Amino acid sequence: MRVLYLDLGMGAAGDMLSAALFELLSRKEQEGYLSAMNHLRLDGVSVQAERSEKCGITGTHMTVLVDGSEEADVPDHAHTHVHAHHHHGLAEIHEMIGGLNLPDAVKTDAQQVYRLLAAAESHAHGVEVDQIHFHEVGEKDAVADIVSVCLLMRMIRPDKVIASPMATGSGTVRCAHGLLPVPAPATAFILKEMQIPCLSGTEGGELLTPTGAALAGFFVNAFGRMPEMTINGIGYGMGKKDFSRANCVRALLGQTTDDEDGQDGACDEVSELSCNLDDMTPEDLSFAMDRLFEAGALDVFTTPAGMKKTRPGVVLSALCHREQKASVIKAFFAYTTTLGVREKICQRCIMTSSFETVTLSEADFGTPASEDSQKTASIPVKRSKGYGAVRLKPEYDQVAAAAETFGVPAAEVRRKVLEHSGHPDNPILKGVSSCQKNR
Repeated sequence: MRVLYLDLGMGAAGDMLSAALFELLSRKEQEGYLSAMNHLRLDGVSVQAERSEKCGITGTHMTVLVDGSEEADVPDHAHTHVHAHHHHGLAEIHEMIGGLNLPDAVKTDAQQVYRLLAAAESHAHGVEVDQIHFHEVGEKDAVADIVSVCLLMRMIRPDKVIASPMATGSGTVRCAHGLLPVPAPATAFILKEMQIPCLSGTEGGELLTPTGAALAGFFVNAFGRMPEMTINGIGYGMGKKDFSRANCVRALLGQTTDDEDGQDGACDEVSELSCNLDDMTPEDLSFAMDRLFEAGALDVFTTPAGMKKTRPGVVLSALCHREQKASVIKAFFAYTTTLGVREKICQRCIMTSSFETVTLSEADFGTPASEDSQKTASIPVKRSKGYGAVRLKPEYDQVAAAAETFGVPAAEVRRKVLEHSGHPDNPILKGVSSCQKNR
């Protein structure tokens, strides 16, 4: 799988993302990109890629010129405004993007990013989206930044985009409306709506702009650590300001190693949450484990442990995805006696699974049919595969019920189910239904 990993430990802005992605292109592709960006049919706009150095690291700074000036040279450069002097609304921005000399797919992506940006500004200003207006000069700079990233993403064609948690910065930022807290209200709204993990970081000021947040929210498929992969390209996109650490976005393009060896397997990242307990009864512990499952845990288990004062105890652990972490932690505190919960991030390799239903009858066990009707039993079978292995697992509760129904050992029912599942050409399987379900 072709994976793009974005290191956003110093935040993100449109020009920094563009520059980092630009460095992943070949020389010929870079020339094609610059030619496309300088023939957008966007009056007065030109794009330049310049070498830049931050803290000893050399990368690219992407400069967007509007009538010969950078955005920073324009006195009024707020992202959006709700008054109407020399400003354009979202519909006009969409029309402007629609008229650019770019592939339709790039223009569609850019319009969707702008729609997210407008929704954020709408929420921040407390007005309807159609009342949001963009500054005439700043809008051209932002349009160029957004279509630049959209074009570069189409040129790089990653199968998956993963990013680190995003640093927002701290303190305040000055714009046309005055001093705003960091992250700016529009940026904070995007982080909330797109459920983007973030942190203040070590540097003050604004590190993450609304445009940077909107682009990341649109293109990034998952947030977390860089997966195991072979790196084929590295890009550094430099910002304008100087900090104690390199002010850049780093992009790493690579190939994961699980495609060929995985054979339908998959890898993901989970949190392992755990706590030590020595003052709960087995009944209360069992109840707590059920509640953890209800809160969204993928698995819950205990490990024997020797506690202080030589007391026997257990380590209660739960695995969950990032989206369920908050609810699982709440369940730990609500249903156990613990005063703290530990977290460990784990990379796991898993098989992909599907479910089949095998129907058995009395004839499968050589039992004559009853006078009224022939007894049958439907048994779900989980079929898992990946990494060169295949697993067939009949659901135990239904196996036990079928064993009672037919008056045979559970092992015999399991053998018959696996016999049918392992031989798809068997005519008995003509009525088997299959329902795909990945876990």
